[in-house]
Amino acid sequence: MINPDISLEKSFWEKGFKNIAGVDEAGRGPWAGPLTAACVVIHSKTQVVPGVRDSKKMTKNQREKAFAKICKRSSAFGIGVVSQKVIDTIGIQKAVRKAVLKAIRKMKVDFEIDVSYVLVDGSKTLSLGSYNSQRIKKGGLLHYSISAASILAKVTRDRIMKKFAITYPQYGFENHVGYGTREHIKALQTHGACPVHRKSFAPIKKILSLTSY
Repeated sequence: MINPDISLEKSFWEKGFKNIAGVDEAGRGPWAGPLTAACVVIHSKTQVVPGVRDSKKMTKNQREKAFAKICKRSSAFGIGVVSQKVIDTIGIQKAVRKAVLKAIRKMKVDFEIDVSYVLVDGSKTLSLGSYNSQRIKKGGLLHYSISAASILAKVTRDRIMKKFAITYPQYGFENHVGYGTREHIKALQTHGACPVHRKSFAPIKKILSLTSY
């Protein structure tokens, strides 16, 4: 098991970059619901929450417990949400960038800090404009601030999908959170799409083309 560390963050601190923000997103692949992104800033090893790893490597219960601890211990954090309607309008890649920038700006407003450098999970994220940044393949597995951000993004999105499940109980969003499971496909074939589905996504287009609602 790989445990993320803060060696990369330390290297930037030593170069004079004070506020290093780790960034990750959740919800790139689902067929329904928003995309969320989060950023986390720490300044010392004492702020590291034990057990934090890439959100995909943790259970739902572990993520929920870590969420509160990350928010409490971190120097700053921010969360950005981009709706399925925006995703359908601008595409998933631009939506990821938009969510990341929203998270950074939210953090700046809430904690009154300026980000010195951004560590971004993944190698395909679009440029963040004026922010100094580095895209890191599998960054959430290796670097603590990115792992912590992945948890904030994932838990936030899961909570949103749980609320959608109350409004649209026929789709089982509380179980698959919008991903293309058999349960989700069957619900789409039976009920068609609802307002939170990403109608620009190919699987949704295909399923809806075979139904008449």
